[in-house]
Amino acid sequence: MTKELRRLSVVMLAMFLALFVSASVIQVGQAANLGNTPGNRRALYDSYEIQRGSIIASGTPIASSVPSDDVYSWQRQYVDADMWAPITGYMNPVLDAKTRIESSSNAELSGSEENQFFSRIERALTGQAPRGSNVEVSVDATVQRAAWDALGDQQGAVVAIEPSTGRILAMVSKPGFDTNTLAVHDLDAVNAAYDQLVEDPAQPLVNRAIEGDLNPPGSTFKLVVASAALASGRYTPDSAFPNVATYTLPQSTSIVRNAGGGACGDGDTVTIATALRLSCNIPFAELAVELGDDAIRAEAEKYGFNSSFSMGVTSAASTYPSNLDDAQTALSGFGQGSVRATPLQMAMVSAGIANGGMVMNPRMVDRVIGTDLSVRNEGTNSEFGRALESNVAAQMVTMMTANVQDGAASNARIDGVQVAGKTGTAENDARPYTLWFTGFAPADDPKVAVAVVVENGGGQGQNGSGNEIAAPIAKKVMEAVLG
Repeated sequence: MTKELRRLSVVMLAMFLALFVSASVIQVGQAANLGNTPGNRRALYDSYEIQRGSIIASGTPIASSVPSDDVYSWQRQYVDADMWAPITGYMNPVLDAKTRIESSSNAELSGSEENQFFSRIERALTGQAPRGSNVEVSVDATVQRAAWDALGDQQGAVVAIEPSTGRILAMVSKPGFDTNTLAVHDLDAVNAAYDQLVEDPAQPLVNRAIEGDLNPPGSTFKLVVASAALASGRYTPDSAFPNVATYTLPQSTSIVRNAGGGACGDGDTVTIATALRLSCNIPFAELAVELGDDAIRAEAEKYGFNSSFSMGVTSAASTYPSNLDDAQTALSGFGQGSVRATPLQMAMVSAGIANGGMVMNPRMVDRVIGTDLSVRNEGTNSEFGRALESNVAAQMVTMMTANVQDGAASNARIDGVQVAGKTGTAENDARPYTLWFTGFAPADDPKVAVAVVVENGGGQGQNGSGNEIAAPIAKKVMEAVLG
């Protein structure tokens, strides 16, 4: 070989190596950055060529993909969209936007999850069109429908939980919205629909079951205060307080009264059990001051207050603030002042009591089903922590059962079934009351714990009550679970 040919060979080899290194850097080292570049529309289009998996409830798809005649290949479609919106959320390829289950389970639904790699190879080799896995949620379609219908035209939310597992059986928020309007591929149409929803003063985009402007829990929070008292070992259900018609908040001139304006039943004293059964504010204000805000906060946090939960959707944290003075602590004794809660949180309080004092982490995804119908992943139950010892939880169950049988939550009664529960009618300054119910059934073998919140006084301003409006809604949801 001549000297010139050797030089040319070395130059060509160097050029080849430079090209190889450059291509490797681009295809491997910079692939992720290039793929995620906002201007890389081809990568975006390619990512939507895969048929997205379905979201399934009770064996029926509530979100699925149908062919589209545009560059995105598939159009997302939702069934009973308003009812399922708090769970499915929506997916829009034009905006590359995803919410709720569509977001949290995107890797599974889109087929991009790592454990689906070999499945993708197999489908490519066999000539099958690529597609994502299906995600099956724990929500029971019959219970979801019952909750949706029972809430009617009211503005509010319902959450139902299986106490022993934490599985979400229903999650409804009203007003709802049609997720199909936010899944269309027409940019102008989807922006117009989104702007209209954002500007709606009723805030339909907010999932009131887990987020938004949280409401004071009212008398449903008495469950947490009673729980803290019994757990301390210093009190029993028969511990008594002075039975008075008015109570002046500590270091204040503000007066607290019971809901009826008088004393809490007959007699000069009233027990914790009777005060809970009749939902009297004054004994619980006094009890809260005796316990102190630190003890109540510690117990509230055992049920999940001041924590956020991710279960396919992510909840805002319900709050019991720090450093309350005695007047604020007294107000917190009956769920007023600065205490705020989601329906999810109050359902977790009831579920924890029902489950012998053990609070379970809420979850919504039951399983992920691959394209070959194999189960790729299953949801697992996990404990959040113990709020009460089982014997103390049993005392709470007895008091809550009396509350429904012969107390302030009588409209939650179900023929032939023992129901445990607690109502709440929370004040909002001069605004309409917020109406609550939380409880579980059957009391002796709990299958469901439920929480209901109805905003705007249930259309009755400051005249509505939790027993009148929220308890019957909860009753219908519990009946749907019990069949």
